[in-house]
Amino acid sequence: MAEKTRVELEGVPETLLWNLYNRAVEARRADALLRDPLAVELVDGIDYPFERFGEQMSQWHALRVLCFDREVRRFLRARPGGTVVGLGEGLETQFWRVDDGRVRWLTVDLPETVEVRRRLLPDDPPRRRTLAGSALDFAWMDEVDAAEGVLISTQGLLMYLRPAEVESLIAACAERFRGGTLLLDAVPHGLAERSRRGDLAKGAAYQAPPWHWSLDPGEHEKIKAFSPHIAGVRDLRLPRGRGALAIAPWAHLIPLIRKLRMPIVEVRFAG
Repeated sequence: MAEKTRVELEGVPETLLWNLYNRAVEARRADALLRDPLAVELVDGIDYPFERFGEQMSQWHALRVLCFDREVRRFLRARPGGTVVGLGEGLETQFWRVDDGRVRWLTVDLPETVEVRRRLLPDDPPRRRTLAGSALDFAWMDEVDAAEGVLISTQGLLMYLRPAEVESLIAACAERFRGGTLLLDAVPHGLAERSRRGDLAKGAAYQAPPWHWSLDPGEHEKIKAFSPHIAGVRDLRLPRGRGALAIAPWAHLIPLIRKLRMPIVEVRFAG
């Protein structure tokens, strides 16, 4: 048996293992909504107590991932050879799920995370590269080839930033990448408040770091005020799930659960 790779992370960087495990749990199912064999392979090859995460979030996480994948594929159909920038990607394996053979992919993440990613998912330039640094250090923008269009993905990142940092990042992207697109997800205010109080997952073996930036469903238009270079903002629907989550695409219409929905938003930059 091959020796497993030991991964030791803490705080926000450790959440990459939480996200990876959720994808792998869903992908192992016979009736999986998400096909991600590379996520399964990574989990099997990493020395880490994944069981502490539990499996209760796996389907919801898969629906979120599928929503992002759908929008990235739409971008690549419209802009063949375009560039996707994954901010805070961790061990996200989206490139392998959506690769059209032409996309150029830049992953930007913290140095300790990049060290892990490069060990497990080595770069393959020129089409797939990884850059060590904070998303809030806008030097990464100089590494982006925007000639054929740009889509920036911030899956699972912005909720860990402060509100002023989120506004600054989105405004900088809107100014720099005219005609580009940003995909983001958020957590609603109520869940963020519980996270900051430390009572979101009481008694659980794992509790994620506190969420600072939040956005309730239906509040996506507020993002327009971040920059005059934002041309439009659109709330995206999740795909249909399995069992109780079959209602996921219509959750925004159901008053009792509307405020619990974690919004996914597309931000379009003016040309």
